Amino acid sequence: MNFRFTKNEAAALALATGLTLAALPAGAQTKWDFPTPYPDGNYHTQNVREFAAEVEKATGGKFGFTVHSNASLVKMPEMKRAVQSGQVSIGEVLISVLANEDAMFGFESVPGLAPSYAEAMKLHKLAQPYIAARLEKQGMMYLYSVVWPPQGIYTKKPITALADLKGTKFRSYNPATARFAQLVGAVSTTIQVPEVPQAFRTGVLDAMITSGSTGIDTQAWDYLSHYYDTQAFLPQNLVFVNKTAFDKLPADIQAAVKDAAAKAEARGWKKSEELNEQYKKTLAEKGIKVAPATDAMKAEIKAIGETMAKEWAEKAGADGAKLVSDFRK
Repeated sequence: MNFRFTKNEAAALALATGLTLAALPAGAQTKWDFPTPYPDGNYHTQNVREFAAEVEKATGGKFGFTVHSNASLVKMPEMKRAVQSGQVSIGEVLISVLANEDAMFGFESVPGLAPSYAEAMKLHKLAQPYIAARLEKQGMMYLYSVVWPPQGIYTKKPITALADLKGTKFRSYNPATARFAQLVGAVSTTIQVPEVPQAFRTGVLDAMITSGSTGIDTQAWDYLSHYYDTQAFLPQNLVFVNKTAFDKLPADIQAAVKDAAAKAEARGWKKSEELNEQYKKTLAEKGIKVAPATDAMKAEIKAIGETMAKEWAEKAGADGAKLVSDFRK
């Protein structure tokens, strides 16, 4: 179920939540709803559940989260608004889906800029203060971020170059992948993860760029035949909270949440890298033809990346220019 509230209702809910926390007697338990976009089998969701368990353990059961996976409570495009308005106090979102409102949120989705885990981590550490500052201005707080495996191309038939995707219906999930589709001559169609299988089966989609993780989650072998390991970029998920709600938590609970968040970030990055090769192995075992990027694909991604990096830097302004400059030092 996807709940929607008017602004007045959301404000009233946020106020009521804060008053409830302030009025709780010693020893009472408080739980926040925690919506996430991905299914229970996904390592991001599993990491969220571990984070929730650690918080509950650290607080002696006084505080915790009720995790709502697979966009069952709030869909990803509505996540930021839900947290910002107080509809929920915590949530998880793919950072780059927010890039239309501020290009800095798309720092991790420029093809070729940071295509390895080590480079992605360096970029993440440099970008974190910029992302945190933007959230704080809007009444939210950065908790932790976890990377996805490198992005590859899934198709219904073999291709030798990205030019072969011209005219195909290509799944996009953020502004960067929509622009990527446009630059290869494909038709961009925005589809969220839970709807991906049906979109392919009904002809709404022909191809997509995403990780091995999403291929496993959506059982890509049921409707696709090929995966090209292009390692274009490594997107990141963000877990964030409503700052007003967080500030009303007792100091010991705030500390427990921050400590568990730091552990969740380290654990999530490590898990992503460990699973990357396993995902590709599983896809192959299920019948997907897994192949490295061809020389033509590598050249095309490099050219597309140069175009998108220039466009992104122009949109991101001084902060974006400094981020890229610091990253390339």
